[in-house]
Amino acid sequence: MKKESCETKPSTIAIDGPAASGKSTVGAIVADRLAYVWLDTGIMYRAVACEALETGVSIDDEKAVTQLAENLDVDVLPATVNDGRQFDVLINNKDRTWEIRSNEVNGSVSEVSVYPGVRVAMTELQRKIASKGDIVVLGRDIGTVVLPNADLKIYLDASIEVRAQRRLLEELARANQLDLQKTIEMLRHRDVIDSSREHAPLKAADDAILINTDNLTIDEVVDKILKIVQNWTKKEAN
Repeated sequence: MKKESCETKPSTIAIDGPAASGKSTVGAIVADRLAYVWLDTGIMYRAVACEALETGVSIDDEKAVTQLAENLDVDVLPATVNDGRQFDVLINNKDRTWEIRSNEVNGSVSEVSVYPGVRVAMTELQRKIASKGDIVVLGRDIGTVVLPNADLKIYLDASIEVRAQRRLLEELARANQLDLQKTIEMLRHRDVIDSSREHAPLKAADDAILINTDNLTIDEVVDKILKIVQNWTKKEAN
């Protein structure tokens, strides 16, 4: 059977959703199945927060954090260490893959991502990467701001209780000590910040396809998205 031309598939796929909704895991698998590149834009904001904390720049100093973001060198590469990572994250050529997942960064990344200057700097970089096509881009404002003309837009959602359980398991696996209630409070705080910020708030694009992942396994979510891609292919091909 002849393989369908990649021209009949959505070249840019945006996957948005709140923290711990499954974007990173699902997006990586979908990209792998389609032989696409994938970009988790949250990494960029984590990198900014991580570098600010590392260099002593106050998270509350918008001007200083924005300047830091404008001069930050962030690179995401295939994993070179077999320690459970999905990729290497280099900040100014230094491996900071796990540092960007620390509790300190978790507690600061939403505040950093609120700053318009930071988002402008990161958005420009994200658009440049996505312009090459055949890519799955993950974030909170991809379908609405970063790539409003993306071929396909998906919005993953889940209850805060389910998301907290997922995040708690992730953190415990990394030996970060959190309890469920604290995790729920952390996610609720982040949701409020992400959804209420003036510049590029978290919300589903009007033309996004919503998928609630509460009662779905990772494989089931992936299968749903791949079916959507397949249907899009048939529709566009006809």
